[in-house]
Amino acid sequence: MARNGAHVVAALLGLLALASMVRMACGDGGHDYGMALKKSILYFEAQRSGVLPPNQRVTWRESSGLFDGKANGVDLVGGYYDAGDNVKFGLPMAFTVTMMSWGILEYGKQMAAAGELRNAMDAVKWGTDYFIKAHPEPDVLYGEVGDGDTDHSCWQRPEDMTTSRQAFRVDPQNPGSDLASETAAAMAAASLVFRNTYPGYANLLLEHSKQLFEFADKYRGKYDASITVARNYYGSFSGYGDELLWAAAWLYEATEDKYYLDYLANNGDALGGTGWSINQFGWDVKYPGVQVLAAKFLLQGRAGEHAATLQRYRQNAEFFVCSCVGKGTANVPRTPGGMMYHQQWNNLQFVTSASFLLTVYADYATVSGKGAVGCPAGATRPFEILAFVRSQVNYILGDNPRGTSYMVGYGGNFPRQVHHRGASIVSVRTDPSFVSCQEGYSSWYPRQAGNPNVLEGAIVGGPDEYDDFADERNNYEQTEAATYNSAPLLGVLARLVGACGGLEEYQSLPEVATNQTSLPPSHHHRHASSPIEIEQNVTRTWAMRRATYYRYSVTVTNRSRKTVRELHLGVSELRGRLWGLDKARYGYVPPRWLPELRAGRSFKFVYVQPAPPANVWVTGNKLV
Repeated sequence: MARNGAHVVAALLGLLALASMVRMACGDGGHDYGMALKKSILYFEAQRSGVLPPNQRVTWRESSGLFDGKANGVDLVGGYYDAGDNVKFGLPMAFTVTMMSWGILEYGKQMAAAGELRNAMDAVKWGTDYFIKAHPEPDVLYGEVGDGDTDHSCWQRPEDMTTSRQAFRVDPQNPGSDLASETAAAMAAASLVFRNTYPGYANLLLEHSKQLFEFADKYRGKYDASITVARNYYGSFSGYGDELLWAAAWLYEATEDKYYLDYLANNGDALGGTGWSINQFGWDVKYPGVQVLAAKFLLQGRAGEHAATLQRYRQNAEFFVCSCVGKGTANVPRTPGGMMYHQQWNNLQFVTSASFLLTVYADYATVSGKGAVGCPAGATRPFEILAFVRSQVNYILGDNPRGTSYMVGYGGNFPRQVHHRGASIVSVRTDPSFVSCQEGYSSWYPRQAGNPNVLEGAIVGGPDEYDDFADERNNYEQTEAATYNSAPLLGVLARLVGACGGLEEYQSLPEVATNQTSLPPSHHHRHASSPIEIEQNVTRTWAMRRATYYRYSVTVTNRSRKTVRELHLGVSELRGRLWGLDKARYGYVPPRWLPELRAGRSFKFVYVQPAPPANVWVTGNKLV
């Protein structure tokens, strides 16, 4: 009792300190975060598949997908369409539910104060009800209904669908550890959401979660090797190691069962949890999320005998934090207007997901009394992290060079031609006349006018690296919205609402620079927790066209006693050609003929550029 009491007192003091800092930062004016939160939750009702309930608030939608699963002999009615199409993809849907649940668990009280907790819980339950149906046997999970190829050749309202509704599953003969683990994580997190209000349902979710995790761990394999139709849309680039650890972390959070903590710690090397240092978090790569959860266990004194291993997780979590706020060695680039920028296609998904992780990590650090995060470019205090989060949210809501809100329906200037089948065709309630695939493409898709239905609360893909944006329906890279764009934002918006005791925003916090570059690297680099040593040397110089060119030779050495597999390297500040590495989804990888690096072994790659050395670091690896 005394120990628990001490934790409670420390937590209260930490919260009071943070609340004091935030109250000083709050003032009049600014964005209506409460309204943004309401609209964000409302968006999920527009994405519903199945039989819509009587209290459905998005009235331009009707029931759809009413025979999903019938051809496979299973009831798969329900769930969410992922984005602007009519396919139900299991991996991003599960990540969406996990992130909504996490937001409720952290900031449910703020949601309740804003009058949105029940709506948020309903959004989670719409997903978990579907997952229960999709998991009819312990070792069977349906991971997709419909397929992207046939769906994308058709432009129809979901209520009119004539495309294939074939269902695809994973099982022991056709494994999908990433899909099953993410679904296990979603159901474990959701079980905590319903534990106090719906305990029987919570226990059911937890039982499904445990079965799915056991299935995922026992029969290992990437789901897109089994459900091949998903590969071109939601391919598993990061593999399944991150999802297995993610599920274990959520099951430990939900059960306090030491088995899951042991799994998280004992498999950190082999599955990449302690080896991946990456500045991107989303539906595919979960490592930063796992690392933040592990850091939470450590900061809360729940690590037990695994404190040293969880500290390595925490170091990688703080690598993520520092990289996002611009004080790391591999900083996330920013647009001239200050938005974090990763890629052309749907960049805002990474802005919202990073904003959530930064928010909870700042709060964990404050409540635990750990205070500032030690970054290479200087300590970053929790309120500074939150100020940066606020800047990203405000950018999305309209504080950007275009003055455009990238949340549909918020503010006066938002995207009107969202790439979304249901929103872009007249509502079936207004005109029930059937719209065929080709009629949709010929009559509705090319219309220059705004959509007849406003997809309120949706977060579109967003602007490019120069803050430019074209509001055109065929510009799907920028105007298509997705559930996993909005899901992490629920918790962030609730946090911002609660911070000011109303609908105001922070103010008077230190300004965050809009353009910060990475620190210059040392020629000899090895992260404290990494088994990989990187050494750069200049092997040749020459002058050409009034510039001096340098040939850099980079030696990568495995200093551990184990074999390194799935090695990924990050390279920034590269201004010339590179030889000896292959480009991958998350940085660079060794050539295919070098699938592993044994203990004490090295390999080299070279690059040439008329500039100082590039920044090279280890993005990820697994030790086996």
